Amino acid sequence: MMTIINGFVPYQGEHCETTTMGNLMQFAGIRISEPMLFGLGQGLGFIYWDSKGMGFPFIGGRVKVDELTTNLADRLGLTVKVQETSSVDKAWRNVQSYIERGIPVGLKLDSYYLDYFTNKVHFAGHYAAIYGMDDEYAYMADTRQQGGLVKTRLTNLAAARNAKGPMSSRNRSFTLEPIDALPPLIPAIHAALTKNAHDYLNPPIRNIGNKGIVKMSHEILQWPSRSNNFEHDLCLTALLMERAGTGGALFRNLYRDFLKECIERFEDPKIEQAYLLFTVIAPMWVSVSASIDRAGRTGNHQELRQASNLLLEIADKERAAIELLL
Repeated sequence: MMTIINGFVPYQGEHCETTTMGNLMQFAGIRISEPMLFGLGQGLGFIYWDSKGMGFPFIGGRVKVDELTTNLADRLGLTVKVQETSSVDKAWRNVQSYIERGIPVGLKLDSYYLDYFTNKVHFAGHYAAIYGMDDEYAYMADTRQQGGLVKTRLTNLAAARNAKGPMSSRNRSFTLEPIDALPPLIPAIHAALTKNAHDYLNPPIRNIGNKGIVKMSHEILQWPSRSNNFEHDLCLTALLMERAGTGGALFRNLYRDFLKECIERFEDPKIEQAYLLFTVIAPMWVSVSASIDRAGRTGNHQELRQASNLLLEIADKERAAIELLL
């Protein structure tokens, strides 16, 4: 039997967590641009994550998974109802009950198991919204790059939700409670700008925020000595940064566009300066992942030196831009 939520129109987005929240909010009657969702969610960040159990370091360009949604809800006074369980059956019942009542549900997933993902890489910090189901398939709304409205087998969806490992949650699903009215946006934007800037410049550990970019610039020169499969590791890292949007330019583009919207709402020369810096910074990240990819394909370690120098330059520019927002 097929159950599809009536009147569900997909939210067009580039990044999975903001797109999923965009879908839930749009269905609840609130339409906010993706850059604004990202900015209000204090999404800009950086992490260079390397631990003993990992085959190769993970590079992320945003705040921790789930945090963006929490921040956004706090800033806009939204009530997000989160459900987690170790039971696959209960997890599905949680979702099913909402779909049958005509309410779309946000899901956190390991993208590796989803039918429509062509790059088969384990990444358990992916988000999508579900808006329908039949006996075999779940009908999902994902990012523009993943195809927008897509479907995946229920068995694969269950595996994606129940995955273990870095960034995973126990069958996490979330819904929005009905929304009456939003608070005034200008104070919310100001608060989000300063909090995001403070967190980015004052990370609790050295591999996060601005310090994390500097750390990566040093660590990247050690990559040849720690990789057993140089071409695979580097090309995959570049692919994840640039195409899967974990690290590369995606988040800098979103933040640049958020700052542009801020300028349109209130004149502030400092925000304008920060915006102009981000128009330069975003393409530099594309050059970093391109250098990493070339290093993998050609084996030329000079490309890593190039990426390392670029990262130091990016760190300087980002620090200057973010200091303007404090």
